[in-house]
Amino acid sequence: MAEAHANLALAYKDSGHMEAAIKSYKQALMLRPDFPEVTCNLLHTLQCVCNWDDRKKLFIEVEGILRRQIKMSAIPSVQPFHAIAYPLDPMLALEISRKYAAHCSVIASRYSLPPFRHPSPLPIKGEGRNGRLRVGYVSSDFGNHPLSHLMGSVFGMHDRGNVEVFCYALSPNDGTEWRLRIQSEAEHFLDVSPMSSDMIARLINEDQIQILINLNGYTKGARNEIFAMQPAPILVSYMGFPGTTGATYIHYLVTDEFVSPMQYSLIYSEKLVHLPHCYFVNDYKQKNQDVLDPNCQHKRSDYGLPEDKFIFACFNQLYKMDPEIFITWCNILKRVPNSALWLLRFPAAGEMRLRAYAAAQGVQRDQIIFTDVAMKQEHIRRSALADLFLDTPLCNAHTTGTDILWAGLPMVTLPLEKMATRVAGSLCLATGVGEEMIASG
Repeated sequence: MAEAHANLALAYKDSGHMEAAIKSYKQALMLRPDFPEVTCNLLHTLQCVCNWDDRKKLFIEVEGILRRQIKMSAIPSVQPFHAIAYPLDPMLALEISRKYAAHCSVIASRYSLPPFRHPSPLPIKGEGRNGRLRVGYVSSDFGNHPLSHLMGSVFGMHDRGNVEVFCYALSPNDGTEWRLRIQSEAEHFLDVSPMSSDMIARLINEDQIQILINLNGYTKGARNEIFAMQPAPILVSYMGFPGTTGATYIHYLVTDEFVSPMQYSLIYSEKLVHLPHCYFVNDYKQKNQDVLDPNCQHKRSDYGLPEDKFIFACFNQLYKMDPEIFITWCNILKRVPNSALWLLRFPAAGEMRLRAYAAAQGVQRDQIIFTDVAMKQEHIRRSALADLFLDTPLCNAHTTGTDILWAGLPMVTLPLEKMATRVAGSLCLATGVGEEMIASG
């Protein structure tokens, strides 16, 4: 019966019914208190709606579960993508990723493929080869997804005299402009979504890919077992997952010197490749020039924002918040005269609780402003209506940080140790005035 409630909770959560999911998870735990997966899933669901009651106690319990599971070589009940937003020790986060990477290796082994023969990792002229470096990108996010919003131009901008690009799409065509653009601009675009993982790995190897880039990591739609099969001589992680894969078969992580300084190299399983400036690429120069057009600018009155207040803003998903940072923001609102905080209903279920927390801290109701999530273009343009963006330290504004900086909205960010806590700082530095936006703890 506990399993039935757990499955029902998962269905509720996936369909956006967070309160019903929380209720079902709690019912499952009443029937079976020792249910690690449910305890961990409950924590994540509570985090998504900013329900911070018993948060400290729950985190202690979940950390104990994780350490026991890792000691027993079991798959942790917290996914790596969830772990990046939790206040976990970076070495524990690395161990979580390692266990998931090992599980991908187990999945790969079930296909019983013999080891692949690899082409030379260097371009070779002659023998029917044109001397170009063959680079493959694997992603389930070629479509209307933040990854494609950021990287849309990259695949067609490689120097075709030296690089031959292959895009392997793990998801079917969603018919959006993002998918069609990448499909038309990439030299080779292959929809491999109907194929099994071993067939995809064989295809990649037959294409003689020399550098294979994983744009998913541990995000939705990933098929990391393809990389565990090692179909190419050099395997790289980039953009999709802001953390270590923990995989022995992923050789490099593309990052930058600020996001992943060498002093923190021990929390990564990969060798670090530092791009100059900021690793977090964006496509806004090509796709969002209209933000700079004064005729396209919005007014505060369009969104019910006060004309006479200093508006702080945070447009991150609410799961990135924690009670400590929200109390800090409330203290700022009380100390800065005539100020307000602009947040998104991301999801809407968090609004009621955040308003209650703010009221308990002595913040006036009209100082907390919520608006709905907007379409991408509108979201970027209207960001300029705020005065200062307040970042979330445990998991920064990544795509959102790029959005608001492009709109001309400055931010304040506090980098910590893990990769996901340092991306916003790198984005700030890339503006040329970033040092003024980066706080120190």
